[in-house]
Amino acid sequence: MQDVAIIGASGYGGGELLRWLAVHPQARVALATSRTHAGKPVSAAFPGLAGRMDLTLAAEAAPDQMARCAVVFLARDNGAAMDMAPGLLAAGCRVVDLSADFRFRDPAHYEAWYGAAHRSPQLTRGAAYGMPELHRDAIRVARVVGNPGCYTSASILALAPLVEAGLVELDSIVVDGKSGLSGAGRSKFGLDYHFAEANESVWAYKIAGTHRHTPEIEQELSALAGQSVTISFTPCVVPMTRGILASAYARLSEYRSADALRELYRAFYRDAPFVWVSDDLPATKHTLGSNMCHIGLGVDARTNRVTVLAALDNLGKGMAGQAVQNMNLMCGWDETAGLGAPPLWP
Repeated sequence: MQDVAIIGASGYGGGELLRWLAVHPQARVALATSRTHAGKPVSAAFPGLAGRMDLTLAAEAAPDQMARCAVVFLARDNGAAMDMAPGLLAAGCRVVDLSADFRFRDPAHYEAWYGAAHRSPQLTRGAAYGMPELHRDAIRVARVVGNPGCYTSASILALAPLVEAGLVELDSIVVDGKSGLSGAGRSKFGLDYHFAEANESVWAYKIAGTHRHTPEIEQELSALAGQSVTISFTPCVVPMTRGILASAYARLSEYRSADALRELYRAFYRDAPFVWVSDDLPATKHTLGSNMCHIGLGVDARTNRVTVLAALDNLGKGMAGQAVQNMNLMCGWDETAGLGAPPLWP
């Protein structure tokens, strides 16, 4: 049993990590920090863990405490991981970062989109982008993994087979993403997130190329295409607790039937235990509480456009579940360890 640590455990991402790790066969949470719930048991922050995890949350973690852990999950705000990672690596730890600090290979992209210089640029190029379906081998040997964002995971998984095969016109890609409220994090207290404001309403935000997940999607699609890819991305919030539905649209460079494209997707994801390509159209409820991504598609012969839908849980495959999947690969364990729970239904 290997000890792991979670730095910033009181947010939704940290809580979901605690939930998955409570049943992991090879990892034990030895240390978890929370400034909000310091000195309290994890059940004070996440009542569902009562009786499942006997751990007291600490305000901070001493370097020697973290150094005893094989893997440290950093679930803090953007900017914290770049300062903490060098010391953790020097102590022999592996790092899975749930913020944006290590998602970009070029630190200039981080600076452009997050408005601050990267303080550990020497680590960015060696960090693996934590999407096992695309970077499994790199994750296995990585010391630092930048865990993807939730919109990006759904969008990239929806488009990767088409882009790699050269079957879509790269200047035609449009993604519409819809997220549950937990995607904003636990500390989001803006008026839009009050029940009376959010209930029975859907709204868009950060439109017209301004959402910070846009460059992540473009980075990964560009690598698959072998040339620069620019997309149009619109995120929306819907009044549900958790889930992402990404609707991706593109013009086909050569006509393929929906059946032919489904076969392409199944071949592309044949070794991906957490991607299911369906004959039907997916819904967020199909993946609730799991680490699964469900994909469905259709082809409009009139316009020669393909529509691909990808559904996942923004706290599962969109965040903490994927972080555990990355840890499994980094530690040489079965990729599915601790992640076998099926989605909740109904």
